[in-house]
Amino acid sequence: MDMRLPAWVWIGAVALACVAGMVNVVGYLGFEHQAVSHLTGTTSLLGAALVQHDWRTVAHLCAVVLAFCAGATLSGLILQDDTLRLGRRYGVALALEALLLAIAVPAFERVHLLGALLAAMACGLQNAMVTTYSGALVRTTHLSGMFTDLGIGLGHLLRGLPLPVRRLALSALIITGFLVGGLIGAWLFGHVRYHALLVPAALTGATGLGYAAYRQWRGVAPERST
Repeated sequence: MDMRLPAWVWIGAVALACVAGMVNVVGYLGFEHQAVSHLTGTTSLLGAALVQHDWRTVAHLCAVVLAFCAGATLSGLILQDDTLRLGRRYGVALALEALLLAIAVPAFERVHLLGALLAAMACGLQNAMVTTYSGALVRTTHLSGMFTDLGIGLGHLLRGLPLPVRRLALSALIITGFLVGGLIGAWLFGHVRYHALLVPAALTGATGLGYAAYRQWRGVAPERST
């Protein structure tokens, strides 16, 4: 069955994918050359560092993994559920993410690992915050699941099966948003270095404000913590 997505899910998912693309490319182009929006490559590098007994790199990579998990933990504490629903405290989570990205800038400028840790924490928070909607996985900080959904859709098309058009469209838009974010982030990094992170911080904050305004317009009260 195809899913019907409200406008706030489409807009928020694409905007946050763009944010993640910018943050990840800045982390990769920075002094650590470290991807921060996902942990697949980080875990592979950790395995290689353990074999090589490169304990400094092991410590750094473990710190990035733990920071990403800490961000996801913060999301769990704030939202208490992984299902997208209007009324949840996404504005609070987005404001915290924007703050983490802004604080990461001076740390990066001082060539300090804390910058990568704060960026990874922001991405972990964002990825845990945007998880499922109508049974569909919605990931905005990495693209493996999105490309997998597109591949499954192509397989269904070749077999003559019905296509989940909206789900595939969402996947395609998230991929595009992440790519566009990477392009913008790389261009900004070449001109203003780590201050490029202030753009995704501002975009995250604007998304949070937009969500809060939309929730007010729809007359949906924020859910209370239990």
